[in-house]
Amino acid sequence: MRDPRYDILFEPMKIGPVTAKNRFYQVPHCNGGGYRDPSAAAEMRRMKSEGGWGVIFTEQTEMHHTSEITPFIELRLWDDADIPALAKMAKAMHEHGALAGIQLAYSGINGPNLYTKEVPRGPSALPIRTFTNDPVQARAMDKQDIRDLRRWHRNAFKRAKQAGFDLVCLYGAHGFGIIQHFLSTATNQRSDEYGGSLENRSRLMRELIEEGRDAIGHTCGLTLRLSLDEMIGELGFANSEVRDMIEMHADLPDLWDLAHGAWEDCSGPSRFKEEAAQESLVSGIKKLTSKPVVGVGRFTSPDVMVRMIKSGTLDFIGCARPSIADPFLPRKVEEGRIEDIRECIGCNICITGDMTMSISRCTQNPTFMEEWRKGWHPERMQAKGDSDSVLIVGAGPAGLEAARALGLRGYQVAIAEAGTALGGRVARECQLPGLSAWGRVRDYRQYQLSQMPNVDIYFESRLSADDILSFGFQHVAIATGSTWRRDGVARAHVVPMPIDAAMPVYTPDDLMDGKVPSGNVVLFDDDHYYMGGVLAELMARQGAKVTLVTPSAYVSDWTRNTLEQGAIHRRLAELGVDIVLNRTVTSIVSGGVVTACAYTGARQELAADAIVLVTSRNQDDAVWRELKARESEWAGNGIRSIKVIGDAEAPGPIAWATYAGHRFARELDEADIGDALPFRREVTALAAE
Repeated sequence: MRDPRYDILFEPMKIGPVTAKNRFYQVPHCNGGGYRDPSAAAEMRRMKSEGGWGVIFTEQTEMHHTSEITPFIELRLWDDADIPALAKMAKAMHEHGALAGIQLAYSGINGPNLYTKEVPRGPSALPIRTFTNDPVQARAMDKQDIRDLRRWHRNAFKRAKQAGFDLVCLYGAHGFGIIQHFLSTATNQRSDEYGGSLENRSRLMRELIEEGRDAIGHTCGLTLRLSLDEMIGELGFANSEVRDMIEMHADLPDLWDLAHGAWEDCSGPSRFKEEAAQESLVSGIKKLTSKPVVGVGRFTSPDVMVRMIKSGTLDFIGCARPSIADPFLPRKVEEGRIEDIRECIGCNICITGDMTMSISRCTQNPTFMEEWRKGWHPERMQAKGDSDSVLIVGAGPAGLEAARALGLRGYQVAIAEAGTALGGRVARECQLPGLSAWGRVRDYRQYQLSQMPNVDIYFESRLSADDILSFGFQHVAIATGSTWRRDGVARAHVVPMPIDAAMPVYTPDDLMDGKVPSGNVVLFDDDHYYMGGVLAELMARQGAKVTLVTPSAYVSDWTRNTLEQGAIHRRLAELGVDIVLNRTVTSIVSGGVVTACAYTGARQELAADAIVLVTSRNQDDAVWRELKARESEWAGNGIRSIKVIGDAEAPGPIAWATYAGHRFARELDEADIGDALPFRREVTALAAE
């Protein structure tokens, strides 16, 4: 039964000519599939419809070939040939009563056109603004270009309606859409009727919306997504001007969809952005318009959602990442199962799929983007096979997810944990600066396991190979995790680096055990994800003088894919951390380290009292290797299979571990598929000769 406190979240809400069944609004979000994997993307959206969302949107959909963002893989609506794939998605969204929305994007100065080879167009002649700094410039649009753009939008509106969408959103947020480019004085330096005053800069927006409404008639709603503040200084489209513009055009769209600044500002990770972080920027805007307002803020708490509605801040609760972590979030609120919500941890691993042009993952929800490819449902498992019992050795993210999923299948599961607490690396890492939300990976699974009478947990149970062979479990999963190396082996050193035995050397495991060095500390980061930056912050906050050395051109290089690299650099600089880029540590000597330029090899010494090596990890697989060597004894001890999973097989991000645990649980006792692909895919059809 739904708690009456949350009734307001389930009130039907009108958006122009259509009505959403509740206030849960899945704002547009990418998934790494786009035009390449349309059925996978469609089934992912269908799952959200089943999960109770009132409004579900596509990701950014390129509406014309003269503005595309290759290499990034989004949806396309370039011509009629793109309609069937989008119609399949709209149908999937409708299946359980959600409104289907499509976000149309003309990327302007964000569209390098590397595939179509068209010359980019923008309000003014400026270099293309992309993540990869493509050496391409846009030409300034003339009046004919603007007339063409308006016609292309009308065509796209008609195609969207033909595909079956109830809502069409014009994209003018995150710096990615032509509407924002015209609104911002940073990108609009025109002196004609489309430039200068706010009224002139908003002219194109007004024309596109008015003509769009004529094109789609009175059966589709038309929404506008805008940045709340560009956050780029005096030339940017600031929050005060956003408010002036909304007041000037108060009832123009059927809904105002508001999101903070650049994508990095809007979708900042939990390390830098709290839930509802955009509240101050959107507060009061509802008073400027009679049309509904949706905003975002990584909303995971129904109580916060209710506060946003009752305070008059928002009409709809916009969610992207929380809808990925738990597609069934609305249904769980409606059914009074708040404790079953799989809360987003704000790690942004989902975004890395888009940034790396690959199928996205989710740390909390390993079924994300596997709904069609593998037939995985986020809330349901198939029944168990013909065996009954499973032993899981290790209670880290892989082991916990395997136990949860196997428990749902109906197996009798035992978890043997060498320590005294659940969570493995998650339990340790969530104690580091800014990573507390990551503890939700453990907390969600710990609660779910506590509700399963067929899952038993045994602490202080470090098992030997003899123990495992003697227990009589039919299946065994070795999920014993990994340990950070202290010999420097990673990318710059594929063999151990020279280390003076007299020099204190620490690893991330040491710091997470509370052994934090003081004085003058050199941290060598050859891992390039979050750990190096987090540990530098930890030591600096405890008074150490930290020098971070990395062979990369960026601090925490891979976090460019999680949209936090800039924030990490700023945080470390503010804390006084010396950042040394493009240099590798070649050896650890008495009193410091020897470094070399990553390009020239030029050497330089750095004095230090201690060294922290953030390089790579060794899988803790000794028991697995012994068991593998004794495979001939398995059957005689009633064992059908033993498998190593997660970091114990190969260290990776936490999302890789939860996926490994879930996959183990899904595939146990299933038929051997041999050399067949373990997933479905769509293959490009050849055109007729």
